[in-house]
Amino acid sequence: MQQFILMAAVVALFACSNVAAEPVPRPHIIFILADDLGYGDLSSFGATDIRTPHIDRLAHEGIRFTDHYAAANTCSPSRASLMTGRYPPRTRVNAVLAYDTVEGLPLEEITIAELLRDAGYRTAMVGKWHLGQVEAFMPWHQGFEEFFGVATSNSDYNFYVYESKGTNYRRLPEAVDQRTLTQQFTARALQFIESQAREAQPFFLYIAHTAVHIPLHPAPAFVGKSKRGPFGDVVLELDDSVGQVLAKLQALGIDDHTLVVVSSDNGAWRTMRAHGGSNGVLREGKLTTFEGGHRVPALARWPGHIPAGIENHQVVTMMDWFPTFAALAGIPVPADRVIDGKDLSTVLRGTGARESTPFYYFALRPPHETQVHRLAGVREGQWKLKLAQTGYYPYLLEPLIKVGLYHHGDLLFDLAADPGETTNVMAQHPAIAHHLRRLVDDFNRNNPMPEPIRVTALARDATGWETLWIGIAKAVAVALLFLVLLAWLVVRLVQYLRK
Repeated sequence: MQQFILMAAVVALFACSNVAAEPVPRPHIIFILADDLGYGDLSSFGATDIRTPHIDRLAHEGIRFTDHYAAANTCSPSRASLMTGRYPPRTRVNAVLAYDTVEGLPLEEITIAELLRDAGYRTAMVGKWHLGQVEAFMPWHQGFEEFFGVATSNSDYNFYVYESKGTNYRRLPEAVDQRTLTQQFTARALQFIESQAREAQPFFLYIAHTAVHIPLHPAPAFVGKSKRGPFGDVVLELDDSVGQVLAKLQALGIDDHTLVVVSSDNGAWRTMRAHGGSNGVLREGKLTTFEGGHRVPALARWPGHIPAGIENHQVVTMMDWFPTFAALAGIPVPADRVIDGKDLSTVLRGTGARESTPFYYFALRPPHETQVHRLAGVREGQWKLKLAQTGYYPYLLEPLIKVGLYHHGDLLFDLAADPGETTNVMAQHPAIAHHLRRLVDDFNRNNPMPEPIRVTALARDATGWETLWIGIAKAVAVALLFLVLLAWLVVRLVQYLRK
C-alpha cells in the first residue's frame, strides 16, 4: 500500500511539473483605435454626459491607464508609431498624410502586423489606415493579410472603401455613406473573429475607426441618444461596436484567450468646439504638445491574465504595444533598429512595472508640408518641461481660436499635482528644469533623424494657366461693362417715363 501511495505521489508530481512547464498559449490580440477620442469622452475617464458601458468594461474587468501617451498629436505619425514601436521621426512620418501624398510609411519599417504574421498569426485590419494611399503603401503590403477600410481621413478628398485578401484588392465603386461606416467596420471585424475562432492559429485584428473624427455621421439608431449632440451620439455608436466585439468573443468561447486594447490616436480636437471632443482636466488638445494633445484614454482586458480593476499611473506610450505584443507572442523585437516602446506584459499581469524612460513630445515646425519636426518637450516621472513656442497669436486670443498655437516661454509642470498644466513652476524648480533640458539636448544629439517623406505631391507647373485667368478677366470686364450699360439704359428709361 505504501509503495502504491509513493508511486501515485511521484506520478502526480511529474504531471504537475509537466503542466507547469507547458508554455502559456499565445493570445489573440485585438487593438481598437478611435480617431480624436479625448481623455474626457469616456465615462470611465470622467465623462458625465456620455455613458460608455462597454468600453468601461475594460476598466472594470482589466486595466485602465491614466498616463498613456500617443507619440504624436495628429493621425498619421501617431499610427506610424503604433505600427512600429518607434517615435514618428524615426519612421519619416511626421505629419498627416494627404489624399495626394505619393509616399507612405516606408516599406523598410517593420510593422507589428508583419512581425506577428511571420510568427504564425493571422492578421487583419478594418478601418482607417492613413499611412499612405498609394497602392504600394497600403495595408496589404504592410503585414495585413486581410483589409477592409479607408486610406485617409473621412474629411479628405477621394474617400473610398477598399477591401483585400492577400495582395488582391479592389476599391469599392460606391460613394461612402458615412452613417454606415462604423457598423460596416464592426461587421467585418466580427466576421474575421468568427472565421478565426475555429482555427488553431492565433490572430491579430486591428480595428481603426474613423469615429470620432469630423464630419460626424452617427447611424440613425444613435441620433439624439446622447447629451452631447452628434459627437456624443458617435461615441455611443463606437461604444456599441466595442460591445459587439466583446459579446462575439464570449459567444465563441475565446474570451479568456483574447487581449483587447482600446485607445485613441491623439487627443480631442477642441478647435472644432461642439463637433470635437473633451480632454477633461487636460490642457488644450490635438495639434498641441500640451497634455490634451498627447495623453489619451487607454484600457486593456484579458480575462484570467489581467487582474480586474487595475489602475496604472505610470507613463505608458502607444509605442509600448509593439514590444508587448511581440513578448506575448514569444518573439523578439527587431535588433537592427531602435525600438522606443517598452514591454508592458508584466504590467498587464500585475506582476511588474514598465521600464522607466522619459517621454518626448514632438511638434511640427511650419510650414507643415515639409514635415520638419522639432522636439517640443519631455516628461520624466511627474515633471514635464514644455519648451518655448513661437506661436501665431498672443495667448489672449486663445479662448476664441482654441488652436493652442500661441506664444509662450519655457514651462515646467508638476503633472502629479497639476495634470491640467495650470501653474508654471519653473522659478521654484530650476534644477529640475535644467535636468530636463539636458535630456532634450542629449536626445537631439544622440538621435539623428532621417529625412522626412513628403506630405504633398510635387508642385505642379502652372505655365500657360495665365491665359485662362486673362480670359476670365476679359469676360468679367465685358460683363461689368454690359451691366453698367444696362443700368444706364434703365435709368434713362425711368427718366423718360416720368416726363
